[in-house]
Amino acid sequence: MIVLKALILGIVEGITEFLPISSTGHLIVASDLVNYPVASRATFEIFIQLGAILAVVWLYHQPLLDLVRRAPSDAPARDLLGKVALAFLPAAGIGFLFHHVIEEHLFSPTVVAITLIVGGAIIIALERRAWQFDVEAIEATGWMQALGVGGAQVLSLIPGVSRAGATIIGAMLVGIDRPAATQFSFYLSIPTLFAASLYSLFKARHDLVASDALPLAVGFVTSFIAALIVVRVFINFVRSHDFTGFGYYRIAAGLAILLFFR
Repeated sequence: MIVLKALILGIVEGITEFLPISSTGHLIVASDLVNYPVASRATFEIFIQLGAILAVVWLYHQPLLDLVRRAPSDAPARDLLGKVALAFLPAAGIGFLFHHVIEEHLFSPTVVAITLIVGGAIIIALERRAWQFDVEAIEATGWMQALGVGGAQVLSLIPGVSRAGATIIGAMLVGIDRPAATQFSFYLSIPTLFAASLYSLFKARHDLVASDALPLAVGFVTSFIAALIVVRVFINFVRSHDFTGFGYYRIAAGLAILLFFR
């Protein structure tokens, strides 16, 4: 039974991590619904998040390797790495300082429901505006634009906000077009989620037990596969679609959570 629960939650993480619908919010609710052991949840969530991150690394490994190889002699490549690092810093700093406060007070189905609904309404409202972009290639992203995306990522520390949604919409608000914003968000997810996972893994190192190996492995693999599929589809999706549908989904999901957990 625990393996089936791990399979379900791995799929949930892989599907939701890189869509603007909040993986953390979905995992909080899904973990309660399948009754995954509370004592093992933190460690399990680290492993399924790592699976999802590695899917992005796998999909982008060629352009990322090319970027790293070019960086010593190519200013645009070097600058892009610096801009991703700059965008990483705000959420990393605030997350490190207030991690315990956020987990203690905000990790609840009610908070998730409210942020899903509010975030959905904001997405719908923003998608009705006429977007104006001055950046169509990721390497043309400016330093202040990168900092703006980093500021938007801070909002994703609140469960239900969605890191992908906050960074992509944030990038679009500062003038980066949707495909480039999505790519920047994916690049930014790598240091952000790796840092969060490694920090959490260090804290939970004493909770690792051999009996959890199978569900951890199942969750990791299913998250990797699900994320691999979803990211590939999503990259094509953003070229010709907006996020209005995700906005309505968020509102519906938030209302359903409020009704179920009232």
